[in-house]
Amino acid sequence: MRNKVEKIAVLTSGGDSPGMNAAIRAVVRTAVGRGVKICGIRKGFTGIFEENMVEMTAESVSGIIMRGGTILYTARNKEMLTEEGPKKAAEILKANGIDGLVVIGGDGSYRGAQALSKNGVNVIGIPGTIDLDIACTRYTIGFDTAVNTAVEAIDRIKDTSTSHERVSIIEVMGRSAGYIALESGIATGAEEILIPENYEYDENKIIEAVVDNRKRGHTHHIIINAEGIGDSMGLAKRIEAATGIETRATVLGYLQRGGNPTCRDRVMASVMGEIAVKLLCEGKQNRIIAFREGGYTDLDIDEALAMKKTIPEYMVEVAETLTYHYTKENSI
Repeated sequence: MRNKVEKIAVLTSGGDSPGMNAAIRAVVRTAVGRGVKICGIRKGFTGIFEENMVEMTAESVSGIIMRGGTILYTARNKEMLTEEGPKKAAEILKANGIDGLVVIGGDGSYRGAQALSKNGVNVIGIPGTIDLDIACTRYTIGFDTAVNTAVEAIDRIKDTSTSHERVSIIEVMGRSAGYIALESGIATGAEEILIPENYEYDENKIIEAVVDNRKRGHTHHIIINAEGIGDSMGLAKRIEAATGIETRATVLGYLQRGGNPTCRDRVMASVMGEIAVKLLCEGKQNRIIAFREGGYTDLDIDEALAMKKTIPEYMVEVAETLTYHYTKENSI
């Protein structure tokens, strides 16, 4: 029986995240297994306008599952934000005989996918972002690797911070979402976790906690600062000036994006890639793949993008309860 879908394409867009290659591999091999032609679009949505497309085979994705980054490259494209851009992109895809497009990326990538869907392109989205900031899903490809990378770096800095009896501020990624900061802070026993979702911008409280903990004999003070708050270097100078305690800031930056993906990221990416092709072959249109309530599902793209995501309050409570100054003040 002939497939209704004869040719599909896959692209990665926005910030790269570990596990994207595993997702590409799954998309390609699932398509090949179903007798569907598959091409990779290089450099995200930009590759559509440049018609930078390459035919892919099972062999072309051999040996990439363990690699960080994306073999298809990625870019942010301003043309997709215009009214004419998505129309032009849709026409190019149709002219190249592409029946469906798999977009691997974050919220911005999904906005581009949504625009294409409104211009007649059948799109399936796979959540790939280290920030875990897509509202419709409890998990995004790359988060597990990024947060584990942050934890390893923080543990190392903590050793030095203790040896020198200093305050250490470690800035992790997360422009508008504090998930990496929150989970890495809990995992490393940080004294302070500053996230955009609930930061009061009251530095006096931080300074008071540093002084109080030092009086109790605590030999270090670890502050995890989300990128969305930033100014880690300035904060370090102000804390040192106010307390007299040596304070250093470290910005982890793009260190968190690269590296071999964890087992969890490889498996999640592989499953989502397989589901994406399956949905296209079943005739499903304009869906976002999500991991919710312990299982995989798919949602309408408009419904998914209308959702709002917030930090779970109980996670913030856990972080506050386990800090050194909180437990000492409330111990019996």
